[in-house]
Amino acid sequence: MKRATRAAYGVTLAELAGQGVPVVAVDADLTGSTTTKKFAEAGYADRLFNCGIAEQNMIDVAAGLATCGNVAFTGSFAVFGTGRAYDQIRNTVCYSNLNVKVAPTHAGVSVGPDGGSHQMLEDISLMAGLPNMRVLVPADYAAACAALRLAAATPGPVYVRMGRASVPAVYADGVELELGRAYVLRQGTDVTIVACGVEVEQALAAAEELAAEGISAEVIDAFSVKPLDRETIVASAKKTGRVVVAEEHSVHGGLGAAVAQALVEEHPVPMQFIGMNDRFGKSGEFEELMAYFGLDSKAIVKAVKRLTAN
Repeated sequence: MKRATRAAYGVTLAELAGQGVPVVAVDADLTGSTTTKKFAEAGYADRLFNCGIAEQNMIDVAAGLATCGNVAFTGSFAVFGTGRAYDQIRNTVCYSNLNVKVAPTHAGVSVGPDGGSHQMLEDISLMAGLPNMRVLVPADYAAACAALRLAAATPGPVYVRMGRASVPAVYADGVELELGRAYVLRQGTDVTIVACGVEVEQALAAAEELAAEGISAEVIDAFSVKPLDRETIVASAKKTGRVVVAEEHSVHGGLGAAVAQALVEEHPVPMQFIGMNDRFGKSGEFEELMAYFGLDSKAIVKAVKRLTAN
């Protein structure tokens, strides 16, 4: 069954509140799209604060609520929830190390028909560059639930990147994931594919296609982009000798850059990068855009073959 990662948001906040966690949600007039409306409908309307179309104010309100002992989650679309509010996230939340969880939805080209103005492709680099901020990029609905629970349990700022499109399940419902851990989802010997978010399922599909051609691909979900699980990634690179990184994000400053830095410092290997190559997105359906921009499983297969041909 396909479910969007954003669908995990409101229901998980409600579950946390039911368990006694002092969560509050602050939104920018997008409670239906971000699904924080479900948090209110579950009996926690007094914990949902709609700031209107004012993401900068939203972050400051969340910061204030955090200083009062709340675990404050902020919504909105990723392009506004990180880009428009970057100054407030940097200087109000991260500088003071406040317990605010920046958890926008609609990241990446999977926003689809909303087009390039709404397809945020720089958010991982923006958030990962901030001191005190951790960055989690869940691959599916179950992983998004786990990421939100983990964010609530982790003191200080956390970024959780969620999307609009419905995606296939990678993990079983109820899975628990850890900060600073990457997960080997498929063992392989010829090449390592490191992915995050919607690219994890694409990487697994690519590995199936490669296996049919006699190429053994190891697939790693780098769920925690920051802190990155260097140990798991380096160990895999030592075994396979080749690495492809796939992300629904700019190739500048995202997961690929983090993996490359780790490998350059600890075990350099030939690499290929799947991501948006210094361009904005455009309108289209999710699957069309993934193919158009070279982000789908076929693009990963081609990248692997370029590496293994040498």
